[in-house]
Amino acid sequence: MSRILVVEDESAIAELISINLRHAGFDVTLASSADQAQYEVDRVLPDLVVLDWMLPGQSGLALARQWRGALRTKELPIIMLTARAEETDKVSGLDAGADDYLTKPFSTNELLARIRAVLRRKAPEALDSQVEIGGLNLDPGTRRVSREGAEVKLGPTEFRLLHFLMTHPERVHSRSQLLDRVWGDHVFIEERTVDVHVKRLREALERVNCARMIETVRGAGYRLTQQVNMLQA
Repeated sequence: MSRILVVEDESAIAELISINLRHAGFDVTLASSADQAQYEVDRVLPDLVVLDWMLPGQSGLALARQWRGALRTKELPIIMLTARAEETDKVSGLDAGADDYLTKPFSTNELLARIRAVLRRKAPEALDSQVEIGGLNLDPGTRRVSREGAEVKLGPTEFRLLHFLMTHPERVHSRSQLLDRVWGDHVFIEERTVDVHVKRLREALERVNCARMIETVRGAGYRLTQQVNMLQA
């Protein structure tokens, strides 16, 4: 379930957004100020932030710049939702680091569509869409993995690891990156724990001849390759 942080100081609007996002299957956290928003981001990194411009204390624009300048939050998906509708405002919001900009009054259906679009671009593992690579199919909704009708039994950690790798194929991910994105960025465990779970995942995928899809890139980390047929040749 995708975690959405809604930063909005008008309680009626915040509640409207929250109800609609929860109904659409998102896990929602509300913050009414920049300080509270920073606290929530420090506590658990969300999959996406819906950010108002006009906030008590620090503005949403300054907060977006702050997040873009920090290593931990520089890739955090941000949608600005604000009453500031001038072209110069939109340019400022996008230049500050927002991935999308929506003005009030707004349609909740449009906001949901924009959230899904940004997540597809920046955090596809946060969505519940099925993923298929090299004949290997992963369904987040039913938490099933299969190939040509043969089901692969995975533990919850191995499932999340495979989901992340399949939604970011052909990219090399370091152990620390995998820990942040799969285990959570505030979970303190040794990086070698990743190796243990990769080994378990490969063993499970061996039953459907897909173990070699997960490559070890020496000195760098792990990569899921789409060239499964070539690897099996």
